[in-house]
Amino acid sequence: MTSGATLRELIVGVDIGGTKTAILVTEPDGSVRVRQVAPTAVGAPNRAADSIASLVQAALDAAGATPDDVAALGVGVPGRVERQTGQVTLAVNLDWHDLPLGPRLEARLGIPTFVENDVRAAALGLHRRRLFGSVESLALLAIGTGISAGVVLDGRLHRGSLGLAGEIGHVVIDPDGPRCACGNSGCFEAVAAGPAIVARTRAGWAARRNGHADTTAGLHGDRAVDAEGVFAAAAAGDEVARDILESTGKAVAWGIHLLALAYDVERIVLGGGVSHAGEPFIAPIRRELDRYRAVSPLAAEVLRPDLLELLPPGSDAGAWGAVTIARDALSRDRNPASPGQERVVGHA
Repeated sequence: MTSGATLRELIVGVDIGGTKTAILVTEPDGSVRVRQVAPTAVGAPNRAADSIASLVQAALDAAGATPDDVAALGVGVPGRVERQTGQVTLAVNLDWHDLPLGPRLEARLGIPTFVENDVRAAALGLHRRRLFGSVESLALLAIGTGISAGVVLDGRLHRGSLGLAGEIGHVVIDPDGPRCACGNSGCFEAVAAGPAIVARTRAGWAARRNGHADTTAGLHGDRAVDAEGVFAAAAAGDEVARDILESTGKAVAWGIHLLALAYDVERIVLGGGVSHAGEPFIAPIRRELDRYRAVSPLAAEVLRPDLLELLPPGSDAGAWGAVTIARDALSRDRNPASPGQERVVGHA
């Protein structure tokens, strides 16, 4: 038994990203007891449950707790989830296919486990925590290792008939564009996600070197290993990096316009690792949205000035979303007559 909590009262949220996994151990009142971050076990589906269970156990050790102190474990995964069984049926960027993640975690930890798509869970968490006011409909557009959206309509998470609502990262934006991990070419994700920004910038730098042009800021392609490096190069005056970020902004504005017209939500929140660049990231997006408004009365109406918000870095939206999913499902299990979210995973 731990101090400050009765048996089975802690809630643990796990956000599995493309490169890192964030874990929150929270108290019954919602306060955070422990926050930890570790690399994601990418491409190892057979070891995924063991790796995640070890991370959860380490976080509980740091919290001075045991699995017996945990009422529920929520897990956000970047892919399609069968919420009733906890099966991850398709997580392209992690190379996880038909992975019974929920049942395996329950078997290893002995904690009731609830699994949901990470961005959709994060969107629900933003709504429940009222981070952007008392809105009943919002969309979270996450730009990171991949691109996905989570949509809350009338206070409820919208999953769609196949559990794929919001997967606009795999909508084709440029048929002649780069090959996407999903198999298509020119998907939104293949143009504007973090790895795509880096790849397109490197290609531009290579073309410039082959043309014997000097870089304006003395920064060469092999020195920028991630999207942060591209933003740094652009800030230092590199024209290739600036052009790539401008075209990325146009692509993201297209995605925002698509979400606004498809769902007519009150807020669209921009998040994900790429968004952490802040103003350099959002400035070209705003310029493109202004262009839409200037030429289309419909765009001017749907793209309201208060529509777009930027998720602050360090908000742990994914991990809080996982906590929210677990808390909602636990509440429903304890009060089956009350409305709420459905249980995400059944016992194996």
